[in-house]
Order: sequence, then C-alpha cells, then structure tokens
Amino acid sequence: MDVHREVHETAAAIDAMETRGAAAIADAAARALRSQARASDADTPEAFRAELRAAARTLFETRPTAVSLPNALRYVLHGADGQTVAALRESVETTVAEFCARLEHAQADLGEVGANRLRDGDVVMTHCHSTDALACVEAAVDQGKELRAIVKETRPRNQGHITAEALSELGVPVTLIVDSAARHYLNDVDHVLVGADSIAADGSVINKIGTSGLAVNARDRGTPIMVAAQTLKLHPATLTGHTVDIETRDVTEVIDEATRASIGAPDVVNPAFDVTPPRYVDAIVTERGQFPPESIVTLMRELFGEGTTRPWEEP
Repeated sequence: MDVHREVHETAAAIDAMETRGAAAIADAAARALRSQARASDADTPEAFRAELRAAARTLFETRPTAVSLPNALRYVLHGADGQTVAALRESVETTVAEFCARLEHAQADLGEVGANRLRDGDVVMTHCHSTDALACVEAAVDQGKELRAIVKETRPRNQGHITAEALSELGVPVTLIVDSAARHYLNDVDHVLVGADSIAADGSVINKIGTSGLAVNARDRGTPIMVAAQTLKLHPATLTGHTVDIETRDVTEVIDEATRASIGAPDVVNPAFDVTPPRYVDAIVTERGQFPPESIVTLMRELFGEGTTRPWEEP
C-alpha cells in the first residue's frame, strides 16, 4: 500500500504549523506511524518495515529543525520488533502507547522543576510560544506564586499572541510588546523564559528567530535566561558533529507579494530559527531536572549513547 492518508494529513499539518510545539509534533508523528501500521496490508515483515520507513520519511521531511519529530520516529521504528507482520504491528501499537504516555507526564514534571526557579512576584519575559515554558508558569501559579509577564509578539507569525492568551487564562497579567522593545523592558524583568526547538550537545539552543538577540541583551542587563525543554528536544546527531539545519520559511509570512513589488521587489529571507550560544543561557530545565548548558551533553549521552541513526532511510 502507499503511505496512509493520515500520515499525509499529519505531515501537512506539521508543515503548515497547524500542529505546533515539540510534544504535539512528536505525539502526532507517533500516532501517524501507528495508523500506517494498522492500515498496512503488507504480506511480509520486510514490506511492512518498508512501508513504515516510507511513512516516516514523509513525516521527517516536513520540519528539518524540529528535533522532536525525528526523535519520535526513532523511538517508534526502533521499537518495531517481530518476525511476522502481526508481531510487528503489535509492537508498533505498544511502542506508540508507551511513547505517548511518557509525553503526557514529561511536561508536568518539567513544569515543577522550572517553577522552583520562579519566585512570588517575579516578572518573566517570553518569546514565541512554548508549552514547556508555560508549564513552568502554570506550576508556579499552582504553588500560589503571583507572576506577571512581558510577552514579545514574535514576528512574523505573532506566536506571542498565543502565549499572551494562554497566560491570561492562567490569571497572569500580561503586557504585550513589539519585538524591538525587549531591551527597553529587560530592567523590569526577573527571568527570560523561553522554550527550544532543539538543543545541541554543546548546550546551544535552537529556537524561534530572535531568541539569540534576546539572550544577548538579557545577559548584558544581568537578567537570567531559562530554557524550558523536554529531553525530546535534545539533538542526538550533534554528538557526532552534525550541525543543525535552520529552516527558512515562505517569504509571504513576512510581506505579501503586492507590497513587496510596491517597494522595489527586494530580496526577502525568513529564517525560522537562530542559535543561542550556551554562554548566554543560565539553565536548561527538563523533566529530568535542571542543567547548566555545558552539562547537557551528559544527559544526551545517557539517553541516546554516543551517536545516532536515521532508521527511516532505506538500508
């Protein structure tokens, strides 16, 4: 059979950012592989595995920087074990169930760790939208702490609006600012709190474009920056010297074609992410505890070993 319809639908939703956030992407990808396994009419284990690999490649190609996606694919494909199609299908069911269950608890555990760094009365500044970062605020609020937030709008897609709404629903007073006003307000901030799309072995943080500049300004102002990221976002390929690809998105997110033409048709680039060096990060908070960025490699080796594989590729 061809790649299952649900796999294509999931891939399209991830590519269009209708499914966003590392955990949501990983969960959707794992479930899509389960749908592929359930629907497979393969008559040999080899054919079944080939279908799974094809489905995984379809998903992988949507977001080259969203490391949670390949990590989810690795988990499911490595868990597919058996000498018959029936045994393989059952192992995929079990593996996906285990993976999604772990995802369900990881964010709450991370939130408890991050909340311990926040004090009653603190003001946090956010960038983009991160459910991991929000989990830290939510846990702190549940502990009875009163927080306030300065939220960057985060052009060009204004994901900061999503963060503002979520914080307001938690009862946190929000001030929304344009991105270029961040430095002006950093003297009023106790913590910069951001998520991560992925984290490299040296502790570098790959996150929404603008994170690096915010971190540099925060360090200059003496404002600590905390990165909230599930271990799902660790980038195991960087253990072997692989560099992280930075996704470039459609320029129409920045400017429509008519406006572009009216101002002389300049070249437009739209990088989705940037890299924040570890020297600008105070702590990386995960469901397994908090780490200084230079120590994240120890956790990465514990989880993934010394290297990584791409099991969706053809042998």
